[in-house]
Formats: sequence, structure tokens, C-alpha cells
Amino acid sequence: MDTHLSGQVHSEHYIDMASRTNRLGILEHPDGYGKRIGDCGDVIEVYLSVLGGHIQMVSFQIQGCLNTNACANTLALLVEGRSVADSWQVTPDDLIDYLETLPADHTHCAELVVGAFYLALSNYSASGNDSWQKPYRQG
Repeated sequence: MDTHLSGQVHSEHYIDMASRTNRLGILEHPDGYGKRIGDCGDVIEVYLSVLGGHIQMVSFQIQGCLNTNACANTLALLVEGRSVADSWQVTPDDLIDYLETLPADHTHCAELVVGAFYLALSNYSASGNDSWQKPYRQG
């Protein structure tokens, strides 16, 4: 079933992902962090919590449009619970396919979000975060 948002017809997946705000925010002491600025001026910062080699939580800060928010929430939905290694397989097309009605002139939003996510994965890998160390870290 399609519904209307901002004068456009969108899928229920798009409406759900575009309207969610539960992952907005800064994750203190993230295991991975990535930031990208799009040519359109949108900015996204992605924060990862990883435990046992699996992504436990994704949060993000956005300065941008509703399409970027929809893409960021979709990314979180698709990768939470997956292994870090498997998460590298997520592509902008996966987000676009899930959302079904992301406007064609906003596919760059999916590319922006996935790019920031890849940076967060790289940051996680480069920092030597091992889940067994978490209980021993000093806060």
C-alpha cells in the first residue's frame, strides 16, 4: 500500500524509515565512526556499537533532507545484528530497493549514507576494537 508524504506517493517502507527518529543521536565511545558531506550539502555522521564482531547498534546525526534520514534508518535496519565482515556487502542499491520509492534524483542520499557507514567500518577495523576488551576498558 502506498501513502502520501510531501505531495508524493511513497511505499510504507519509505514512510516508516523517513519518519523514524529513534536512532538520531551521538553514541558516546563508539566502536566506529564515519562522516561524509554530500555534494548536495547534506552531512551524515554514523556511529557504530560492535560486540563479538557483530553490529549491535547504529546511530547517526544528520543535517539534511528526509531522504537521507530514510536511507540512514534503512541502513541501520539492514546491518544491525549482522557481522562486520558481512556488513561490507551492503550497497546503496540495497537501501534503494528496500525503500522502493526513493526519488530517482535522490539516490545520492543512499550513496552518502553507505559511504559514511563504510568509513565507520574502516574506523572500527583500524582502531583494533576487539569485543573481548570492552569489559576491561576504563570509562
